[in-house]
Amino acid sequence: METKLLFGIASSIIAVICFVPYIKDIIGRKTEPHRYSWLVWTILQVVGVMAQIKEGAGYGAWALAIGALFCFAIFLLSFKYGTKNISKFDVACLLASLCAIVIYFFIENPVWAIIAVASIDFIGFLPTFRKGYEEPFTETASTFIMSASAQALSLMALQNYNLTTVLYLASLFLTNSSFAIMILLRRRILKNINKIVN
Repeated sequence: METKLLFGIASSIIAVICFVPYIKDIIGRKTEPHRYSWLVWTILQVVGVMAQIKEGAGYGAWALAIGALFCFAIFLLSFKYGTKNISKFDVACLLASLCAIVIYFFIENPVWAIIAVASIDFIGFLPTFRKGYEEPFTETASTFIMSASAQALSLMALQNYNLTTVLYLASLFLTNSSFAIMILLRRRILKNINKIVN
């Protein structure tokens, strides 16, 4: 079995496993997904998968396709279990993301299109970053750690390396890993503050 296929299978398995604790924590009311972020991620991952397939990503697109399905499932769950901590900043990020998605469809250059997708994904992540910073215990850090791992494996599974196939996966790896680190650090800081106060 070729190495690229093995990386593709591994990234796909992790892509499935990483969402299981998140969905479990949502239903158990430990995690409160931000509806805006999950809507943007659903749209973008579908677009990202189509772009990667078109550019010959091959096995490297598998995990992203699985992620798109789970993003949509979490978006639906957010209507019942999602956070009520929604600010004007979050609304602005959602509107900016949706406007940028519309613009994306008019970009003919594939490199600029994938840069736009990576930028939109980051803007769509900002409401979750803000909520995660304020309420780090309402997110499942392991999901973002495993998601970053799946994206790293997807990068290694790519059958065709170019800016279009690499940039979006690399940006997802960076945002997911930095978010997980931020959540864990914030939890530690808040625990230490509570010890001092109590």
